[in-house]
Amino acid sequence: MRSGFHGAAAAAAVGVLVVTAGGWVGYRQLTGPDCSGKIELAVAVASELAPAVDEAATEWEEKGAAVDGTCIDVTVAASDPVEVAAVVAAKHGATLAGVGQASGTAVSPDVWIPDSSTWLLRLKTGGAAAFEPGNGASVASSPVVVAMPEPIATRLGWPQKELGWTDLLTRVNSDRPLKTGIVEPTRDAAGLSGLLSLMTAASSSGGATAEQDRVGALRALASGASALRQDLLAKFPTSSDGTTLASALGAAALSEEDVIQYNARKPPVPLAALYLKPAPLPLDYPYAVLPGIEPAKASAARVLFEVLTTASFKNRLAAQALRAPDGSWGDGFEPPQGAPSPAGGDASAAPPAQGGIAAGGLAPDAVERAVSSWSIATLSGRMLCIIDVSGSMKKPVPTANGATRQQVTVEAARRGLNLFDDSWSIGLWVFSTRLEGSRDYREVVPIGPLSRQRGTLERSLDTVVSSSGDTGLYDTMLAAYKDVQQKWEPGKVNSIVLFTDGKNEDDDGISQRQLLSELKKLRDPEQPIQVIIIGIGDEVSKSELDTVAEEGAGGHAFIAQDPTKIGDIFLRAIALRKAPA
Repeated sequence: MRSGFHGAAAAAAVGVLVVTAGGWVGYRQLTGPDCSGKIELAVAVASELAPAVDEAATEWEEKGAAVDGTCIDVTVAASDPVEVAAVVAAKHGATLAGVGQASGTAVSPDVWIPDSSTWLLRLKTGGAAAFEPGNGASVASSPVVVAMPEPIATRLGWPQKELGWTDLLTRVNSDRPLKTGIVEPTRDAAGLSGLLSLMTAASSSGGATAEQDRVGALRALASGASALRQDLLAKFPTSSDGTTLASALGAAALSEEDVIQYNARKPPVPLAALYLKPAPLPLDYPYAVLPGIEPAKASAARVLFEVLTTASFKNRLAAQALRAPDGSWGDGFEPPQGAPSPAGGDASAAPPAQGGIAAGGLAPDAVERAVSSWSIATLSGRMLCIIDVSGSMKKPVPTANGATRQQVTVEAARRGLNLFDDSWSIGLWVFSTRLEGSRDYREVVPIGPLSRQRGTLERSLDTVVSSSGDTGLYDTMLAAYKDVQQKWEPGKVNSIVLFTDGKNEDDDGISQRQLLSELKKLRDPEQPIQVIIIGIGDEVSKSELDTVAEEGAGGHAFIAQDPTKIGDIFLRAIALRKAPA
């Protein structure tokens, strides 16, 4: 048995331990009594679960772990899920907002047990079309709670009063808001679960304030975001006096396990675990056998899974402040006050679906929307938005109650505008052919700070109407690139987002070859410009847009076959921008 961690505490202190070539800590040669040879199985496990998995695997090996007479040697590495996700994404061609690049020395494990199935779902929706891990069933669980200093929780009626996400939303968006925090939800599953619940509460509030509530909550969370869980925990109060409580962190989405472990250290101000209704997605620790491993390793992985589903493993989980997949707990588990238990008939403690959250029906677009909205709210930028106003944009969209492509596109841009805070700079162009003399494009609003021209942009979107012209794509793209580059601003993501439902139809303009040549000459690694083209409907040429966006400008093209999906694609495209160096 080889172990890739020095216990949960050490794993947390180090921050990240990834499966790397030659990077295992410790070694012991397996000497099973009734087997020969060796199948080496590399298992990357979320740090808080790794000690339980390591202990179970060690005991299994000591009793002679084998498959068809061949010894099994299991290596367990305590691993931050975001780091393994980066490795797997790079291997399968996926792009995950906020995750970043994989370490140059990291390698993909044979079995991955992250803290949440949302990682598997994000990989699938992020472009890893062939990513089909085996098994995926849960081996442990931990509810996601709102952690709150006990004095603050008591003021809200805890533990007698049952609280919901709408209650928290009201507190976050009040005149005297509760100081909230979150671990970056693009990199932390508990943070993502909390964000999903809060966004759902905002959307379900209804009425004219729903969008305002959602954006307000996003910005409040963003102001208290931390890259690492340890940094977030350090923001909780260290004294119960009024001044300290008022200035310290008042609430954050964490796992139940986080709260138990925090309170076990006997802090000056313990944390209450609030189990808000409706219950957010729990951490479900899916057992993912990664695709492409050898048949012998796959067989070993199947047997190891059986080891992790025994009654004794539940007690190992309890020692790590974790629950079994069904939400029940083993001997020695000390639940926080008010913790729900399936044994007590509490419906809010319903276990995740067999096969993990991703297999249990979580809507992929809900996760994408939350991640994208977060990325927009937390990474300011400078963007030129360009909307096609050619005659074909007048076509009605069957799935949008007869609204035209133009109307659907403008509405998507309007919703996006609501997400951008005043640190953004936005401009608006429209294009067709011969909009101003022989020129195919027209500047409606120059790029400028939203702090002074938000109202102008909102009113200008109302004036965007289709012409009778064709699509002057190439001339417009070149002019836009030059404009953004001439006024390039350091410290921000400088970008172009162009919406079109057609292909270039300007016989008097430059050719594709000329456009690509000019763009390549203009591209400057010291002043990068991220180009995003969103094709609308079934009349666009995907190959043309891919060529212009990727080969010419080093950007990305997206196709919205159903124009009603433009908004979601727009959010996802913006979220994939890279932060400036």
